[in-house]
Amino acid sequence: MTVAASLVAGVAFGLALAAPPGPMNAVIAEESVLRGWTAGVRAGLGAATADAIFLVLAVVGAVGVVNRVPLLRGVMVGIGGLLMLYYAYGAATAVRESFLGVDTGLAEEDSAGFRKALTLALANPYQVLFWLTVGVGLLEPGRIDVFAAAEVPALAGRLVVETGSPALIVGFFAGIGLWITGFPGALVAARSRVESLAPVVAVGSALLLAGFGVAFLLDAARTLGPVV
Repeated sequence: MTVAASLVAGVAFGLALAAPPGPMNAVIAEESVLRGWTAGVRAGLGAATADAIFLVLAVVGAVGVVNRVPLLRGVMVGIGGLLMLYYAYGAATAVRESFLGVDTGLAEEDSAGFRKALTLALANPYQVLFWLTVGVGLLEPGRIDVFAAAEVPALAGRLVVETGSPALIVGFFAGIGLWITGFPGALVAARSRVESLAPVVAVGSALLLAGFGVAFLLDAARTLGPVV
């Protein structure tokens, strides 16, 4: 029962982490709308690959270095901000592209979405900090009584999750997998009915990426200011 609970909790947590609006979903949306379901999934796999890399780094403790060296963190944040502004420009230039025929002639860009999402995720300090904090907690062996923690004593012991268990980690990445396949599918299904969705998503992606880019650069300036 504990294994099943850990698996379900992992799926729910993976979905909760992957679903909120952010730079990764902006890239996935842009790729899905302009190039189809496969391109959207490929972009999602790029972001998920970064999570897998951070998982390994968290296991060996290397990711903790980022939090202990302000200069390194500031440089990482700055690079992430510049990358997001660069990709925001790319999304803005795609505003005039439509859904119809977008897959034709784009074979040379098959891996662009994967590389874009992977690069952004690896340069995303908040993703690193997630694995430094919450991610480490997921990996450390322990037990969480969900209902007891939620102060529902009548149901205490009914849903116990084992942190550090393979089931929790597998469920976590399964939840991410559900999102990165389902989200592009929903967008592609919508494109057959709403031709104007392509420029809307492109503009939204550009604004979102630009906003995160500016926020990252401001964060980097605050971090590097006292250091330099």
